[in-house]
Amino acid sequence: MHQKIGATINKILHILEFAIAVMTLVVLVIMLGIEIRRMFTVAGYFEDMQLYLHNILTIVVGLEFVRMLVDLTPANTLEVLIVAIARQVILSHDDPWSNVASILCIAGLFATRRYLIAKKALKMELSQVE
Repeated sequence: MHQKIGATINKILHILEFAIAVMTLVVLVIMLGIEIRRMFTVAGYFEDMQLYLHNILTIVVGLEFVRMLVDLTPANTLEVLIVAIARQVILSHDDPWSNVASILCIAGLFATRRYLIAKKALKMELSQVE
């Protein structure tokens, strides 16, 4: 009895996650379309490269997030974190120490992926992508 209820709840949660992923993907495609339109219609759009990078990298992080929602694996979660931190390093030039901390975080995430995730799981994920 409890197993059936648990399985039903799990199935509903997966459906909701997929629905959120689809809605997020639709919004990201619309954002990309708006950004492409701005490139051709706004005078001097590329003069402010910071705004351009901010918008495009936000879309990239969003796409990685959708991929993580669709296929929730430790490697995908780490990739989303790596992309998000890399975006932060590229866009913010606040403090050299925060850049060093961000780079150390990225190195730690790569080390985590390399040494703490089973090689079979990574090979299986890579074979599914191809």
